[in-house]
Formats: sequence, structure tokens, C-alpha cells
Amino acid sequence: MYSVFGLGNPLLDFIAPIEPFTLESLEAKKGTMNLVDRGGLERVLSKLDGFTNIPGGSAANTLRAISWLDQARQLDPLLYCGAVGPDSRGRDYNRILETAGIDVQVTTKTLPTGCSVILVTPDHERTMFTYLGACREYGLTDLNLKALEAAKIFYTTGYMWDTDNQKQAVLAAAEHSRNRGVQVYFDLADPFVVQRYHEEFLSWLPSRVDVLFGNRDEFQIMFGPGLSDRELLAEGVKVSPVVLMKTGCDGCFLNDHGTIHQVEGFCVEPLDTTAAGDCFSAAFIFATLRGHFPARAAKLANRLAAAIVTVLGCDFSNLDRDLILREGLS
Repeated sequence: MYSVFGLGNPLLDFIAPIEPFTLESLEAKKGTMNLVDRGGLERVLSKLDGFTNIPGGSAANTLRAISWLDQARQLDPLLYCGAVGPDSRGRDYNRILETAGIDVQVTTKTLPTGCSVILVTPDHERTMFTYLGACREYGLTDLNLKALEAAKIFYTTGYMWDTDNQKQAVLAAAEHSRNRGVQVYFDLADPFVVQRYHEEFLSWLPSRVDVLFGNRDEFQIMFGPGLSDRELLAEGVKVSPVVLMKTGCDGCFLNDHGTIHQVEGFCVEPLDTTAAGDCFSAAFIFATLRGHFPARAAKLANRLAAAIVTVLGCDFSNLDRDLILREGLS
């Protein structure tokens, strides 16, 4: 048995603090995720004086965070799937996930391992430039359906819609999950992903997803910019029985089968917002698998999301796990 089958884009993150004029020179809008080719990636890297290199990718961040919370290994194993290149970065990526306690079924493709350059401005907002590389080559034939049906939860994100073969793999995995009683957890991922695909999401999500994650901006794009928070949640529960809408320092709203909870957040001094949403999903999944009710799980999700923004990238080495669990589950 697996507790979670995660499908995502394995990416190495290059994280760098910058001044706003660097974004201006790149003609990029702050806070967005921009897909680039390999030349575009090198152009962004050439603007930097230095960077920190951390393994990333949204779904991988989520599984690493679940594994970190589950240091007592009370959950069934976690399985991560995706595609890397035939290079040292791909081999290092697999090794890091395995060291984190995650089972890896990553296929090796012809393109280089994907990378994401994350530029952090003084206001702690991050702007991403992502070269998908080998991730783009993952498809239906790479999907291990036997492993999937042995899982409790199938987890993936809206980022997979950016290549058709990856999207088809997700659609097949979700359908197989529904037929085998595996719960489907889906994260909208990014406002600009939702901007591109919200009509597809609105058509696909109903009756296929058990838990939907998103933030207020993403929900407004999905359901209507003029709606109040509670109206957004009412629309959300039409496409998923459990809906979590993140609202930053204020915490989140939970609509659990029509019952709305406002779950208080934890305000901190942020350093880098990278992986906040990934860790929110991770903590909710972890607490749910441990048998906690959704409202309690949402509180832990708020607590871990608040903790991860106080460090650079998705790095747990300087976080106090016991404190996070104690405050998040109190």
C-alpha cells in the first residue's frame, strides 16, 4: 500500500534574491510562473550574481513535506512519479527524494532534467521561470496503474495541464483512481495556470476530485472575481465535496460538504513564499491520513505553510517539526 501516489514535474530550483529592476529587464510580471525554453532559462540565470539550488517541483515538495512530518513513519510509503533527463541533475534529484524517505518511480527521458529559476524580490514575492525539459515527455505509457490502485490518495496539480501528454496521464490516473476507490486531491497550482485552463477545470473537476486546493486569486478566476469568499466556497463545493481556499496570513476557508469553516492562520515575517501552497497541501494530507477531521487538518496546513515561508525554498532543515505539529494540531 501507498499512502500517496504523487504525479508531478521534477524540477531543480535555482532560488535567488533580486531587486525589482531585474524583473523589469526580463519583462516579467511579479508573482507569476513563466514557461521558458532552455535559452530563456540561461538568459534568466545570466542576470543573477548567485543562487541557492534546492530540489523542487510542486508535487515533489508536497511529498517531501509529508515525509518530513511523518518522521515516525506511521504512514504507508509515499510514491513519486515523473520524468527526468539522462544527466547528473536527474540522478541527484532521485537520490534526494529517496533520502527523504520517498519511493521513486521516475522515468528517464531524452531531454535534460527540468529546472525552475525562482526570483525573490524584497517584498518576499517569488516569480518563477520554468524550463520543463524532460517533464514534457512524461505520458500515458509511463503511468503505473498497479501502483496507483495500491494508494489511498492520488495527488497532482494544475501544472500538468501545460503539456497535453502529461494532462492525458493525469486524466487517466484520476479516472483509474475513481474506479478503484482511490481519493483524488487536486491543487489548482497557480493563478496563471487557472487563467489558461479554468474552463477545462470547471468541466473536468465535478465528480472526479475529492479535495480541491487553491488560493483566493485562483478561486476568483475559476468562479468569478466579484464573488465574496463564502460565495466562492459555495461555487467550489459544486465541483469538489471538500474545498480549501488559502487566504495568506488570515489562514484559510474550508468548505466540508457544504459546512464552511474559517480556520485561523499564523502570521510570520516571510522570507520567501516558495512552496507555501505545496506545504499547505502536504500538512492537510498528512493530518487527514492520521485520522484528523478536515478543520483540524486545515489548521496544521496553515501552520506548516507559515513556517516554510520563513526559510529560503522548500527546505525543512531549520524548522521545528515538533513545534509545528503541536501548534497545528492543538
